[in-house]
Amino acid sequence: MNKEQLLQHLINSGFSELVVNAFKNVMREDFISAMFLPNAYDDYPLPLGEGSTISQPSTIAFMLDLLDLRDKQSFLEIGSGCGYVLALVAEIIKDTKIYGLEISRDIAETSIKRFIDNPNITIFSQDGKNGLIDNAPFDRILISAACSQNPCHLLEQLNNNGIIVAAVQNSIVKIVKKGDKAVIEEHYGFRFVPLI
Repeated sequence: MNKEQLLQHLINSGFSELVVNAFKNVMREDFISAMFLPNAYDDYPLPLGEGSTISQPSTIAFMLDLLDLRDKQSFLEIGSGCGYVLALVAEIIKDTKIYGLEISRDIAETSIKRFIDNPNITIFSQDGKNGLIDNAPFDRILISAACSQNPCHLLEQLNNNGIIVAAVQNSIVKIVKKGDKAVIEEHYGFRFVPLI
């Protein structure tokens, strides 16, 4: 599959124009190793090393649509890997701070260098299970590795009406903060590497 075919696939799948345009403007080949360049726009995950992957484009698009991204929203991704999703988010939301947490030091250092000239994106090499309390609250939190259970403990780092989208076992879960309550919806049939 080439890039144009992938974009048409995302359009045919009903993803929003904002999300599809982000995929149009961000080069996936910039985030993968040379040996996988022929597969850069195939709609499946590709390995990054150390057991990590760059997620399947259509899965990323699904999660980004669930997040309902808008300008000036503060954003955190837990399990930011190579930074591909952060780059997509930066195409969609402007004038905001975007944070990534990546537990693998080598992968994090590579992505930190990749965004050295982008003052809106900050990546930390650390365990993301407890979020990023020093920079909270956020409007949107994305967890791109599989949690063992719903990450409702992160609601305290979320603004009211904020959204968490998380991989939970083999599902994608959307959690909306409504005052002191959480509204949860679950979408089945996905696979992610585990959050460690």
